[in-house]
Amino acid sequence: MNCDGGSHDNDTLFVENFVRATEITSNEIQDSHISTVAVGAGPNKNYLLTQCYGDLSSQDCIICYAQIRTFFPSCYPRSGGSIYLDGCYMRLQNYSFFEEYTGPNDTTVCGNTTRKDALFLESMRQAVVNVVTVALRNADYFGREEMLVWGTNDSVYVLAECWKTLSPSSCRACLENASGSITTCSPWSEGRVLNTGCFMRYSDINFLNPVPRRYKNRGRIIAIVVSVFSSVVVLMVSLVIVLHIRKRRYLQHEKRVKLAKVIELKFSGSYDDEQVAKILNDISLNFKYSTVEKATGNWDESNRLGQGGFGTVYKGVLSDGREIAVKRLFLNNKHRAADFYNEVNIISSLEHKNLVRLLGCSCSGPESILVYEFLPNMSLDLFIFDETKGKELSWEKRFQIIIGISEGLVYLHENTITRIIHRDIKASNILLDLRFRPKIADFGLARSFQDDKSHISTAIAGTIGYMAPEYLAYGRLTEKVDVYSFGVLLLEVVTGLTNNISSTSIEYTDNLVSMVWKHFKQGRVEEIFDPNLMMHIHPNISFQKQVIKVVHVGLLCTQEAPSLRPSMSATLKMLAENDEPLPAPSNPPFIDEKTIELNNITQKLLKNCNSDHSSSVATDSCSQFYPR
Repeated sequence: MNCDGGSHDNDTLFVENFVRATEITSNEIQDSHISTVAVGAGPNKNYLLTQCYGDLSSQDCIICYAQIRTFFPSCYPRSGGSIYLDGCYMRLQNYSFFEEYTGPNDTTVCGNTTRKDALFLESMRQAVVNVVTVALRNADYFGREEMLVWGTNDSVYVLAECWKTLSPSSCRACLENASGSITTCSPWSEGRVLNTGCFMRYSDINFLNPVPRRYKNRGRIIAIVVSVFSSVVVLMVSLVIVLHIRKRRYLQHEKRVKLAKVIELKFSGSYDDEQVAKILNDISLNFKYSTVEKATGNWDESNRLGQGGFGTVYKGVLSDGREIAVKRLFLNNKHRAADFYNEVNIISSLEHKNLVRLLGCSCSGPESILVYEFLPNMSLDLFIFDETKGKELSWEKRFQIIIGISEGLVYLHENTITRIIHRDIKASNILLDLRFRPKIADFGLARSFQDDKSHISTAIAGTIGYMAPEYLAYGRLTEKVDVYSFGVLLLEVVTGLTNNISSTSIEYTDNLVSMVWKHFKQGRVEEIFDPNLMMHIHPNISFQKQVIKVVHVGLLCTQEAPSLRPSMSATLKMLAENDEPLPAPSNPPFIDEKTIELNNITQKLLKNCNSDHSSSVATDSCSQFYPR
């Protein structure tokens, strides 16, 4: 309740006018969810607005009005005020306010008992956008939404409504203001915006009422028309979707064919620059070598960002001001041709907020080039493994990074076109944008296969410390290889320690996964938390509980038996849900003599493999065939 500061001019007249206004409203509210009344004259005139929210039944609206009317005399002898209930609204003034939509008493009320995760908050924001759209299209200025939080059993419920005295433009302005205000309640589970011209609420508890009978009666009149129309619309939409999918698959097939032609021409020695450029132009991926060279300052060393798996990465600025990241690949030979084609082919067909975006490539210069979007915060390893920069990553930021990576991997493993296994998930291949949102990068080793295949038998490629044991031993590639790598990454994010260690410098039984496993069994996980995390403990959340859960999930992902590891969608669900019990993890690999010996042999083979290639090949990533 908000009561005005000013007073009325005449007690007797003001009270008489108020009683008369509420009587009129009481009669009107029975037939309509809104009543606007003006009674009296001069400074004692009463302007009264009462409105029930759109999902209240007529009976509940009358009950809500009866309750709100009993509260209003508390503002006496003030000249006016407003009251918000969760079902209705009333405002009284001694001037005409019916077109006002903002005011000094606009406020936001947030719940403060339950803290929600990133998935809920993202769903809440999207549901708010949907509700505003619905309300602005509805003649009653009313919208409501129930949205399932992706990958969980939770839902978010949202309601929004403008007062019907507003113009459409004023309603839009009020709801847009409310949308911005209500997001400030993040990360709490409940939020309300009480604006002069509108009301908005979200919650993780279903507060929405059944659809009122007045809407049901209206629905009966047009039920047959809607049914027929809906059937036609569904048929048309289904046809459009089918055609779109077929067209997309055809275009991706054409793109693969043309990219394969580029690679064949590039490394067969039987091509010219114009022919290659034309093919890349046809699929909107061509960059002139001279353009990229100029953007990087002729490969100036000051623009060098780092060393990739088989190339050097530079920062560049195009003539239009766009910042780019350029991977310069010294692979003008058949040995690396497949990796170049593979990266362009796979990443150019993917679209997801947590995957790095390929802008184009060039095959026309002395070396091949890949051009990506530029991520200003570089890679995750530069933060979690650095004692100073690690202070910039609070636990909230680290957890959001974890959720983003898992969402990207779910997309790779379960997207509708083809299943993709990255094969090299590690901290240095996770790039961070300006707001520390993660994007998975470096698809040179990625492999795709159709749903009718359970696995691929392939040459071993990846990074020591992140490769799953069954992949090391047999070259058996499934999605569980990425799950294992992701589990290692989880443990690195929590501890600030790397699992990529050399057997020449430390016993492998002391690797990160084994160390965390020992602490987990002994109930001493807190001892291995990254010290930088302790700087950011929030007094109102169970910090240790969430971090321990992430460790628990990491150990589930790094179990020795691939059948015991969860899928990425199941992993995301475990991370996102707050109180769901987790299964007990079994032992990780490389803690007995057999697997330790296997690892040592693998490291020697990979070391020999690396020594046989050019210096542009990273020392921790390599492909090697093993005898069967």
